[in-house]
Amino acid sequence: MPEITTQTRDPQVTTGTDREFTVGERSQAQLVFRRFLQHRAAVISLGVLIALVLLAYVGGALWKYDPGQYTPDNSVPPSWDHPFGTDSAGRDQFAQVLRGTRISLQVSVSVAILATAVGTLWGSIAGYFGGWVDTVMMRISDLVLTLPLIAVAAMLAHNFGGTWYLIALVIAALYWAYVSRVARGVVLSLREKEFVEAAKALGASDSRIILRHLVPNALGSILVNLTILVALAILIETSLSYLGFGVTSPDTSLGLLVSEAQTALTTRPWLFYFPGLFIIIIALTINFIGDGLRDAFDPQQTKVRQ
Repeated sequence: MPEITTQTRDPQVTTGTDREFTVGERSQAQLVFRRFLQHRAAVISLGVLIALVLLAYVGGALWKYDPGQYTPDNSVPPSWDHPFGTDSAGRDQFAQVLRGTRISLQVSVSVAILATAVGTLWGSIAGYFGGWVDTVMMRISDLVLTLPLIAVAAMLAHNFGGTWYLIALVIAALYWAYVSRVARGVVLSLREKEFVEAAKALGASDSRIILRHLVPNALGSILVNLTILVALAILIETSLSYLGFGVTSPDTSLGLLVSEAQTALTTRPWLFYFPGLFIIIIALTINFIGDGLRDAFDPQQTKVRQ
């Protein structure tokens, strides 16, 4: 009777076909990054925003004119020497716009970070504990939400000065309540999950559960709201500066440049349109980035935007 032999396959040896169809395990961060890259508008907007930031900080430092430098060229329209023209005092408008962009970005990013940090912690505590703690904390948030934003911000900015960091504190003090509502809603849906129950069973403290388990799992919604806050903050700062309650001279911002140029709209329109264009570009790019982050963090997202 012929001998029957069996051939076993070495688990360490893989054929070309096996290697072709083998996909390495990806982390959650890698999956989010890949989905973000599929959102073309968000990727392009991120590139434009980075270029604008580099132009404002690096280009402003290398530009031949300082924002407050007076030149003999008074009210000159855009030219090779002055790409954005000059004002009636001879100051280079390109240098002014770059300086205003830096201040406006500093205000908006500071507002987004401060409001997101306070609002996330506030909403997470309220959503985790629930009961009377949730009721009291959310009523305080509701009280802040009922305040007329522009009016209260204008009053506070007028009383406490017009420096950019005080403007950022004022706006953040009025915007954290919006973030707290979002954080509370996410935490309410997460606190009954198995990983929270397991952490409690292992003896984890409430603060550890909130900071190490709930907040990281709510990070997607928090980051999306942070980008939205950046866009909203730059528009609020522009409004306050336009009304005369924002950043004041000798410093400047994009809103202040627009405010100062409104009387010269018909005679020297370049003083008005260039800072306004920068405001629009920053707001639009940040909104598109927020859309990309929302799609990237959404686990149900299946449609790839073209």
